[in-house]
Amino acid sequence: MNASPTFSMLRALPAEHSERLMGIAREVSFPQGTRLFEEGRRADRFWIIRTGTVVLDIHVPGRRAAVIETLGHNELIGWSWLFGPHTWHLGAEATSPVRAYEFDADVVRAMCQADPALGMAVAQWAGDIVARRLRSARTRLLDLYAPYGSGSAR
Repeated sequence: MNASPTFSMLRALPAEHSERLMGIAREVSFPQGTRLFEEGRRADRFWIIRTGTVVLDIHVPGRRAAVIETLGHNELIGWSWLFGPHTWHLGAEATSPVRAYEFDADVVRAMCQADPALGMAVAQWAGDIVARRLRSARTRLLDLYAPYGSGSAR
């Protein structure tokens, strides 16, 4: 698990922006084993984990889904809602009971469009997370499927 404060929305965004977003957040919970979303389906919401863990996975034809990353406290679940065509690029499953803040993607996108400073802050925050997760996915897939792994000393 990599619950770096760098990726916490409350720390990554200016206080006024995180307060506005938290004003539309809804508290939700998921039992262990709940699939939050599946690759290729419509991305219409996102979450910030309060407690528990969620794995991100990727469909691998002819094999079990490969776990890419495990997320925990204060981490973002889902970024595909921000970028067209708004479909999930990965799958996600709760590996323990999870409590989270849920955000409606349409509402957040409208807020970002109406306030360019908010939009830029959210895009930067999500972009940083996307970049980190792409590196993580590449390393994990190389470790699983390349003849000599990723070459990283883990």
